[in-house]
Amino acid sequence: MVSSSRAARSPRGWPTALVLGDIDLVRPVALAGMRSAVVAVTGDPTRFSRYATTVAIWDPDSHNDDLLEPLLAWGRAQPVRPLLYYQWDGHLLFVSRHRERLAETFRFVVDSPERVETMLDKQRFLTLAADLGLPVPPARPVLAAASSPSELADLTYPVVVKPVDRTDDRWKHFEHLGKARRIESGAQLEALWPSLVEFGRSVLFQQLIPGPESCIESYHVFVTPEGETAGEFTGRKVRTIPPEYGATTALTITDEEDVIVAGRDAVERIGLRGVAKLDFKRAPDGRLYLLEVNPRFNLWHYPGAVAGVNLPALVRDYLDGEPLPAAGTLRPRPGVTWCSPYDFATGSPGPAELLGRIRFAASSKAKAIWASDDPLPLLATAAGRITAAGRRALERA
Repeated sequence: MVSSSRAARSPRGWPTALVLGDIDLVRPVALAGMRSAVVAVTGDPTRFSRYATTVAIWDPDSHNDDLLEPLLAWGRAQPVRPLLYYQWDGHLLFVSRHRERLAETFRFVVDSPERVETMLDKQRFLTLAADLGLPVPPARPVLAAASSPSELADLTYPVVVKPVDRTDDRWKHFEHLGKARRIESGAQLEALWPSLVEFGRSVLFQQLIPGPESCIESYHVFVTPEGETAGEFTGRKVRTIPPEYGATTALTITDEEDVIVAGRDAVERIGLRGVAKLDFKRAPDGRLYLLEVNPRFNLWHYPGAVAGVNLPALVRDYLDGEPLPAAGTLRPRPGVTWCSPYDFATGSPGPAELLGRIRFAASSKAKAIWASDDPLPLLATAAGRITAAGRRALERA
């Protein structure tokens, strides 16, 4: 996995970065020649990585503000001001809202407080997108408890419904793994309405763009605080779990010129700074619709780094005062793929499709949990699953 000139040193002697995230962010950080001190969720296999040390546990159901002082104390104890990387929406919110205190001890890049809050709130983002003329699908925010299905009689079906606030973890109890739910008719909306009332938060009804999840293409970029593009690449989802509106289980790095153009245009109009991922969906006529903007690090940065564009490394170089590549000169190698072990659980693949997924996994240069020079996360995960299955069998017996 390690292919950086800085990585020739033993991991014991590497500089340390604080990573709020999982193994897919630890890996590109390791490719940049750094170890990670990880703030991980309970049971995360990242804590077994040879490139990481767990320093705290993150509870995804809370904002974890109590972690601020312990993390500052840890940072002050390091010989050099550590870098700080953050992977999920809750991490982004934590870093943004505590940026002044964190900047006393850590080095990091993050967009302005106003833009961070706007990107995390779909209703505010829609307002901004309308003002800037961004190509977003038509959508309407609704609080079910203060409304009724009859007020949405003018909807054009099918539509998708998703939470307005992306940091509200209660949505996963409503929809489990799915990021949204598809609604085909007014009758289906009527049946779903009591659950939306019980959810208790505003949701967004958005016009469905036809096509599977493999039509979702993304633009990834690091824009310096001065507005220079230090690195960029594009990618496309292959599969998700669940198969609709789910978490990515397989992806491929691309080099699509129209996605780059659309991404650059949106970044310029919004005025984004720092790292960002812009998700587009390609309609049957080829038009790209902007679905959301995530101004944070993410799992795509691992295959992006393997493909030759390591955004976490470019952030490190910028903060170290190192020269950055000229805009547009750093291009990825298309065709680098990433997959998760959960890819085999997506849908109900027949023998031929399952064989195809096995081949996809075998040829992937980047894999979640597994790496040939860092096998313990996968082995620990497998051992944990076997132990849990044995415990359930004993309980049934």
